Amino acid sequence: MHFSVKRDILLQSLTLVQGVVEKKNTLPILSNVLLQLKNNQLSIVATDLDIIFNDIIDDIKIVSEGSTTTSATILYDILRKIPSNTELNFELKSTNKLSLKTDSSDFNLLCLPIDNFPTFADEFEGSEILLNNNKFLKLLNKTKIAISNDDTRHYLNGIFLHLTAAHDRKFLTGVSTDSHRLSSSSIEVENVDNFSPLILPRKTVFQLCSLLSEKTEKLNMQTSENKIKFSIGNIKLISKVIDGKFPDYKKVVPTNNDKSLSVSSKDFVNSIERVMSVSLDRKEGVKLAIKKDNIQLSVNSTNSGDGNEIIKANFNSESLNISFNSKYLIDIASEVEDKNLKINLKDSISPALIEDASDKNSYYVIMPMKI
Repeated sequence: MHFSVKRDILLQSLTLVQGVVEKKNTLPILSNVLLQLKNNQLSIVATDLDIIFNDIIDDIKIVSEGSTTTSATILYDILRKIPSNTELNFELKSTNKLSLKTDSSDFNLLCLPIDNFPTFADEFEGSEILLNNNKFLKLLNKTKIAISNDDTRHYLNGIFLHLTAAHDRKFLTGVSTDSHRLSSSSIEVENVDNFSPLILPRKTVFQLCSLLSEKTEKLNMQTSENKIKFSIGNIKLISKVIDGKFPDYKKVVPTNNDKSLSVSSKDFVNSIERVMSVSLDRKEGVKLAIKKDNIQLSVNSTNSGDGNEIIKANFNSESLNISFNSKYLIDIASEVEDKNLKINLKDSISPALIEDASDKNSYYVIMPMKI
């Protein structure tokens, strides 16, 4: 095995690999990346047994074919520190030694035999669904904020993807909830009829977000019974889906919140950030004293003091006092595209519905706190 490749091309691929390989794995082979040379292409494969990342690099010079596995973290770290546009020369010296040379550097990397590297069947019978990169990335970004970290309810540790319909149009909808807040976002799809609902795991969601923000090629999605495959250009990302039933989330979406509050998203976030400065653990709630034309935000910390601020707002009802987890409010307000945040309220103890005037296909539900 002997080949040369430009540093920037290989580094781009290895940067994406970092999100997949496990740094502290009981199986050493899973910390490695598989480098395979055949048919004038370099194939790069990494896995943690739940996600498989596969990239193909065409722009290489091959002297002889072959394959090996070496530490993904160490190789990435070396490439990061090598100057841009450097030509890298790789040669497998023995079964456990890979030589990496540049004009001025010389490294010998330890390898593990490819026999121990997991093999996977890439069998997907479902039809391919073509998705718009940017729109799907927005859907993931808007819904990942409410993914639960509670491992006792594993079925909440991801985004529930399913088909919905409205006004004779079909949508691919993503929903997540940690039972304190819920986030839903939809994108319109065409020619999709037989997509089975599934729960996309948190790690896969974050890996996809990295991938989609780097790549502009078309995104294809394909499913099988317990796996999902995303193809973008030469890259394939295959993931297991979460085995479990997502709860009926529509039951918690308020339908009769008739008190409407409108406030500048930017002013709202900045104000929360300022009053939260007095809170050391950043987990204390923020109280909103809402009046017809303003909101008083206040944080009272038993350990470090209190903060108060008044900002302009429009409220179509009498005054109302309600408290929320400040981090949840900031997470949601930061994803709202419109310059104004629209919060629909019922009373001080019922869930609030937050809408985005610039994206009618997304909404958020947040539970109040008792302070």
